[in-house]
Amino acid sequence: MLSDRHLENYADILWWGLTTARTRPFRKNDIVQVRFHFGAMRLAEIIYRHLLAAGMHPVMRLNPTPDMDRSFYRMSNQRQLVFSAPGDESLARRLNGSIFLTAPDSLTHLRDADPKKIGKAAVAAKPLRFILDAREGRGEYSWTLCVLPTAELARHAGISLAEYSRQVARACFLDSASPIEEWRQIHRRAGEIKRWLDGLDVVEFHVESATTDLKVRRGAKRRWAGISGRNIPSFELFISPDWRGTRGVFCADQPSFRNGNIVRGVHLEFKAGRVAQASADEGERFLKEQLGMDRGAAQVGEFSLTDRRFSRITRFMANTLFDENFGGTYGNSHIALGSSYRNTFAGDPRRLSASMRARLGFNDSALHWDFVNTEKKRVTAVLVCGSRVTVYENGEFRL
Repeated sequence: MLSDRHLENYADILWWGLTTARTRPFRKNDIVQVRFHFGAMRLAEIIYRHLLAAGMHPVMRLNPTPDMDRSFYRMSNQRQLVFSAPGDESLARRLNGSIFLTAPDSLTHLRDADPKKIGKAAVAAKPLRFILDAREGRGEYSWTLCVLPTAELARHAGISLAEYSRQVARACFLDSASPIEEWRQIHRRAGEIKRWLDGLDVVEFHVESATTDLKVRRGAKRRWAGISGRNIPSFELFISPDWRGTRGVFCADQPSFRNGNIVRGVHLEFKAGRVAQASADEGERFLKEQLGMDRGAAQVGEFSLTDRRFSRITRFMANTLFDENFGGTYGNSHIALGSSYRNTFAGDPRRLSASMRARLGFNDSALHWDFVNTEKKRVTAVLVCGSRVTVYENGEFRL
């Protein structure tokens, strides 16, 4: 439902995102992988052309269909479940960029699959992600992603495909005369807020809403990140906190679609940094199995806030990329259980070794799952001196 003009703008924005996210400039003959669903074929063709024109080597990869996913988790034996194709590791060690084009034909096709199998496959893929994470830290690699409208997304969002397409175009500035300049302006404004947040000598953040009362420890050597080009759209600012200081209750009022499953009405209680109790109105078994896939899956890897003045997303979109950037009336706060982000380390990311990550409380996991709360809330920073400063209220940073 997006026009060719929209798709050309999308391709330009994704290239801006990919180059902005990388700390070193791209060079001719760099390798860029494009992973896409069949429904994103036209955008993949446009990006392929753009990459060739830029002197890159595009590597195109079509994502499995819902039927393939069902067959894999129903039929695979233990060796097939953890299999890594020859060449995957070699490509990861040479890859300079990745663009992910999401256009799902189904959001709930794995609701009958064994959650343990889904978790095991995720853990098996972790070594490749570790290679890319290290390359990103050295400035040799970056990634970005986007969503294309599909009938399935529109159906779960409760709107028509035409309206879903309009929401995507508006949120990503695809209908703007100068979409790149729109993103550059948001990037600059977000930089001011990040510098303000980084200048506060914070011990912990306290999130309070009708259902949530959560304390998150900032941790040493942290900096705020976000609106860096890695996601299109992206309006959130986030930090990877010291997971060991998380305590209290967090509730997600937005449903979450993950690995062909839907989870709704999530309630998480934290003690001593870990989820002590997890429940959901729908999808509770899947939730608990995912949180048990490895040690870090039940620990926080990200704490995030979205300023409603940035975001053009005003409704539920049945997709995490959009829902975690919800603006609406009160913005949103979300946490992610699982892996932390290297780019929130306030130092040379090349020096963030596994032992240093553990010492500083950066979480490690094969999981990274966002849970979103859009309620009216206040976020207070508790400073080293003992005073308290409101940093976020009514959906806006209090700069």
